[in-house]
Amino acid sequence: MKRKTKSKSIVIEPGGVDEYIKQCPRDIQPRLQDIRGAIRLAAPGSTETVSYFQMPGYSYEGSDYNGMFAWFSFKAPYVRLHVRPPVLEDNIKHVADYSTTKAVISFPADKAIPKALVQKLVRASIKAMKQKQKPA
Repeated sequence: MKRKTKSKSIVIEPGGVDEYIKQCPRDIQPRLQDIRGAIRLAAPGSTETVSYFQMPGYSYEGSDYNGMFAWFSFKAPYVRLHVRPPVLEDNIKHVADYSTTKAVISFPADKAIPKALVQKLVRASIKAMKQKQKPA
């Protein structure tokens, strides 16, 4: 008899990003749309959701952590991009002008989003996700 194992994964439900952006301050919404657009260009065909951490996130099926590889958020006074470690460490020269943690880069909300940098980091996060083996 086969036993079902409990999965630690969460069902990814598309949607919710428009609502997330609308609940943010009106003057920040264009910056959030900019970072969203840059992520979508770097990750065509990904699923856009607000299932994790109550912030917009992006996933591809078939990888660990439910395929999640990038998120964005607003926390005054920053628009933040969240990626998988060690992406920011591996791109230290490119992110040196911004405040970072192990997995979050913060862009001042009163300045333009560096879309090319966002795309570079998202692509690197996808690559890091694909290189990591799924747990057994």
